Amino acid sequence: MKLITDSNIADWNTRFDSMVAKERVRVTLDLLPETHVLSSSFGAQAAVSLHLLSTAKPNIPVLLIDTGYLFAETYAFVETLKQRLDLNVEVYSAKMSAAMQEAVFGQRWLQGIDGLDAYNLDNKVEPMKRGLAELNAGTWFTGIRRVQAETRSQTPFIQKVDGRYKVAPIADWTDKDVFNYLKKHDLPYHPLWEQGYISIGDVHTTKSLLEVEDESQTRFFGLKRECGIHA
Repeated sequence: MKLITDSNIADWNTRFDSMVAKERVRVTLDLLPETHVLSSSFGAQAAVSLHLLSTAKPNIPVLLIDTGYLFAETYAFVETLKQRLDLNVEVYSAKMSAAMQEAVFGQRWLQGIDGLDAYNLDNKVEPMKRGLAELNAGTWFTGIRRVQAETRSQTPFIQKVDGRYKVAPIADWTDKDVFNYLKKHDLPYHPLWEQGYISIGDVHTTKSLLEVEDESQTRFFGLKRECGIHA
């Protein structure tokens, strides 16, 4: 089978339309450069990609960005899935501790868009870029889907980002597809899912559907949807 390259990436995106996710994973693992790395926030539906990739490639590095402000339930979920799926989790964090950041900058997530952007850059974007670089990632797998947000509605299955290939094998999945996969493989949602948390990040910028009037307000106070990692 012909290798996936910059020159034929558009053709492969078209071919992937007619493939199931498991086949997309197999093809990209075979035809895209190593090291293969999967990033995960261990969010609401994270078990899908974690199972899909770790089944196809055991011991694949799973890159987790720990801001120091994740929910206690998220840390517990990480441990549960590590044991259940035998995951190789690589944790990366900001160079400055959460406590020091608050002492120096204050609570930047309460300082409007500019404060949020600065916080996300230091605590999410920079550690992600550093992690991918240090793990020598040639191919970066992610579980993002087009229906998750307007900003993700045009997500391709494969793209080139910062010199490496980025693959979203379940980009076209619906919420029903996710539910069916989790049920079929007896995999759990995040522990906070049943409390109305549909998009789960830091404790200070994540709200349950029960706390807001509109779904867009469940992250970043409704000011934005993306932290910058997938922008």
